[in-house]
Amino acid sequence: MLEATDTDFAPWHVVRSDDKRKARLNLITHLLEQIPYVRQPREKVKLPRRNTKNAYDDEATMSKRRWIPQRY
Repeated sequence: MLEATDTDFAPWHVVRSDDKRKARLNLITHLLEQIPYVRQPREKVKLPRRNTKNAYDDEATMSKRRWIPQRY
C-alpha cells in the first residue's frame, strides 16, 4: 500500500515507535517543520507600575483567628 500511494504530492512518513514518547515528539517536530515560519518582530512591552492602593492584606484576615500557642 505504501509503495502504491507514496507520491511527491502526498508522501507517506513512517515513525519509529519503539519509544512512544520519543515517537510523538519526533512526529510533532516533523509536522511543525513542514509549516513555513518567519519570526515576526515585536515591540518590547512596557508594563505600568503596579497599583498597591487597596491591596489585599492577608495579615488582617489572620489576626482574628484562634492560634495554637507556639511552645518550641
